[in-house]
Amino acid sequence: MTRNQPTASPTQLSSPSRLWRGLAALMFSFLLAPAAAFADEPAAPAAHSATEAAAPAPVAAPVATDPALAEGAGAPAEDAPQVIAEEDNSLGMAHDLSPWGMYKNADIIVKIVMIGLAIASIITWTIWIAKGFEVLGAKRRLRGEIANLKKARTLQEASETAAKEGTLAHLLVQDAMEEMRLSANSREKEGIKERVSFRLERLVAACGRNMSSGTGVLATIGSTAPFVGLFGTVWGIMNSFIGIAKTQTTNLAVVAPGIAEALLATALGLVAAIPAVVIYNVFARSITGYKAQVADASAEVLLLVSRDLDHLPPERSSQPHMVKVG
Repeated sequence: MTRNQPTASPTQLSSPSRLWRGLAALMFSFLLAPAAAFADEPAAPAAHSATEAAAPAPVAAPVATDPALAEGAGAPAEDAPQVIAEEDNSLGMAHDLSPWGMYKNADIIVKIVMIGLAIASIITWTIWIAKGFEVLGAKRRLRGEIANLKKARTLQEASETAAKEGTLAHLLVQDAMEEMRLSANSREKEGIKERVSFRLERLVAACGRNMSSGTGVLATIGSTAPFVGLFGTVWGIMNSFIGIAKTQTTNLAVVAPGIAEALLATALGLVAAIPAVVIYNVFARSITGYKAQVADASAEVLLLVSRDLDHLPPERSSQPHMVKVG
């Protein structure tokens, strides 16, 4: 006898399988969710680029064709350094840095200093030319006169040789002869020689002073010109600093021209002083040599005076003879 078993309904048989299938689908969806997320990431930038491509392009700014707009507010930002550089160059070119330009832009006091130093330099070179020819000519003439005095045997012969008026030999010989005439009644030969020597020494000193005239100006220029130029420099630099304080800027293009104008005064002072000192030293040596030649000529005249005095006949004594009374 068979036992009757209960039969399961279709609903009961399908419910567990449906439950397991739902769980498996949920698990599979959890597994596939990260992969789907990673797969969807490149699509976002693409979508963003597509959005940007779809957006309307900005309208380009119109290019300024007016030169005034191009140089002014309409100039692009990248051209600003170029504009500033052009402004700096225009400031630098506004000042003429040549010597004449610096003189024109200098202060009135600095201009006066520069003019004075230029005049001093002109005086220096004028004295060098004039005095140079004078010293050379005097030394050449004096050499010939000394040779003629050496050839003479008496003072009268020397007077005939040096007959040209204005020459040094003529002055020396005539002065010596004048003293000889004034001392004709004198019996002291040494006294006559001493007086003649004194007169010749005075002539030698006078000739030296006449030849040295003008060299004192060279000494003055050589000693004072650097200080005068320094005064102009100090004044110019002072004005430059005052200008800096007023403009409240330390830009080298603003400061440099004033300082250069001030230093030009010192340069002119050195230009005037250095040649003056050199020329003065050259003249000092030349005039010293000329004085030595004048002293030689004076010594020759004094030798002739001494020779003439020695050749004079001896005078007899005019004293009466003493008579012895016994």
